[in-house]
Amino acid sequence: MKLMAGNSNLPLAQAIADYLELPLTNANVRRFADEEIFVEILENVRGEDVFVLQSTSFPANDNLMELLIMVDALRRASAKRITAVLPYFGYARQDRKPGPRTPISAKLVANLVTTAGADRVLSVDLHAGQIQGFFDIPTDNLYAAPVMSADIKARFADHNLMIVSPDVGGVVRARALAKRLDNAPLAIVDKRRERAGESEVMNIIGEVEGRFCILIDDIVDSAGTLCNAAAALKAAGAEDVIAYCTHGVLSGGAVARVDGSQLRELVITDSIGSHETITGSARIRHLTIAPLLAEAIRRIADESSVSSLFD
Repeated sequence: MKLMAGNSNLPLAQAIADYLELPLTNANVRRFADEEIFVEILENVRGEDVFVLQSTSFPANDNLMELLIMVDALRRASAKRITAVLPYFGYARQDRKPGPRTPISAKLVANLVTTAGADRVLSVDLHAGQIQGFFDIPTDNLYAAPVMSADIKARFADHNLMIVSPDVGGVVRARALAKRLDNAPLAIVDKRRERAGESEVMNIIGEVEGRFCILIDDIVDSAGTLCNAAAALKAAGAEDVIAYCTHGVLSGGAVARVDGSQLRELVITDSIGSHETITGSARIRHLTIAPLLAEAIRRIADESSVSSLFD
């Protein structure tokens, strides 16, 4: 087994390598003067089981091209099996046609990864479960819920917990986390989105007064939904509000929005590499998913069960 990393999230790749006690494959991934990507693998990978670690986060197109070119280089170097490990799968929110004459970009990206030469895909908390079906190769979708539930139990077990979904579409995710927290009660924030990137909280389904509310979502981008939901929960009498999100995209003024919100804390995983603005915020905390990904990689290499990770 070999691990190869792109430039999107080197700290996570190194943490996975350290957990597995394996070195990262020696490779040169760089840019030409015109920003074309060049990949050169500097050691023998013939007949090897290679895992390529790369989140397709910002800059999404550059990181995606890096992934495709690395996979192509491995295929041409006669690697036995190539697994694309995508802690964060970009374009996942474009998983259907929201209107006429629009693309389904998630399916296009799945086709690109497959055509480049990947034999299987490993990802974390895909935005929609059906994206697994967009790939014509085996796809494993891991869940960050065990990592989050362990952190919640360690820090907030003595509080009167209530799990809250920030929208109707996230109820299944919220219910799964609530089940891990000894069947904690569940509330739902009903919101109406007037235009892309903006949300308006309309109603809260469930009794949150006096409760320690934990918002759960897969992606936090502009943070508008979470901040509006936190304000509505506090207005409804919630004791405090904390948010747990797997993928901290946090684009634009999202960090400043979180810092000025009713959220006591935003907890994100390291599926996406952090920039200085995020690390400089006192309200944003990181959880690592390196052990989760490393165990899944080990089990895929050993041909053992990945689903048993969540039993």
